[in-house]
Amino acid sequence: MKKKHYNAECKQQAVYRVNQGHESIPAIAKDLGVSVSSVRDWIKQGEKRANPFPGSGNVVLTPEEAIMRKLERENRELREEVEILKKAAAYFAKNLR
Repeated sequence: MKKKHYNAECKQQAVYRVNQGHESIPAIAKDLGVSVSSVRDWIKQGEKRANPFPGSGNVVLTPEEAIMRKLERENRELREEVEILKKAAAYFAKNLR
């Protein structure tokens, strides 16, 4: 099943409906056809950022968040490289015996 992307206006409206307090998160999620966790994520994004939902529906990262994501990705890649080198070293050490 293809994931449906909701525009910024839809997400803002859902957050607004929750903040009004007249509807529950599960009721809004059911009405929109999304999971409860999606609506909760939209609420969190709305609390963290001034403009949480750009036109494409993607989250805008602060400069600090962008740097953190880049460093986490780099760290993950380096850890994978270390694991590969460890396995290669063990393989060659085993063949030298």
